[in-house]
Amino acid sequence: MTGLRYVYAVCRPLGAPLQAQLTGIGGAPPALLSHRGLIAVVSTVPEADFCEEGLRAHLEDLDWLTATARAHQGVIDALTTVTTPLPLRLATVFRDDSGVRSMMEARETDFLRALDRLEGRVEWGVRVFTEPPPDPAAADLRAAEAFADALHQRLSAYAEASRLHPPQSASLSGALGRNVLNAAYLVPRDRSEEFVELVDRTKDEAGGLRVELTGPWAAYSFSGLAEEDARVTEGR
Repeated sequence: MTGLRYVYAVCRPLGAPLQAQLTGIGGAPPALLSHRGLIAVVSTVPEADFCEEGLRAHLEDLDWLTATARAHQGVIDALTTVTTPLPLRLATVFRDDSGVRSMMEARETDFLRALDRLEGRVEWGVRVFTEPPPDPAAADLRAAEAFADALHQRLSAYAEASRLHPPQSASLSGALGRNVLNAAYLVPRDRSEEFVELVDRTKDEAGGLRVELTGPWAAYSFSGLAEEDARVTEGR
């Protein structure tokens, strides 16, 4: 079976090894591909699954998509503990190592600029939900939005950068209540504990709202990389 080179992320040379038992998509261990001072974290995946036709078929297979996304994220999470990775989009593939190196060379300036900006920083996510009342008409959405706005301003003042994302759809996320804040915050790793404590303190002020904190993540929302991260086949 022929394979394609799947790229999880680009980073600088690692200061510490990845955990020995780490596996990526399909159980394959990730490898490090060096080029001009950058590292691509890659593994080999079946061409039948990741060619254009194969991916189109898998879009109907929720179990496959979920397993693939979890394996991809597992590699990114492991990288985040030892370096600052720039995650590429799910299912970014190339014909071979030469295609990966060509991509790294073409985007070297963008990668280095993003790595300089994000070095030593992680992303935290904060979401605020209304708690579903017995009578939906009784929910004071304006008060919830005012709290969310004030919280975002407070957290943005602490973080180095912030991004507002569209509210999560309850039908897709399965979360109860209306999502009134869905934001990401870029925080120096060595100040993350203080950021977490700040979010925890706001929960006491939330009244009937639910505040959720996720992270630390690789800085997906702040990489500044173009949509060129979309899946690439045939090395193009």
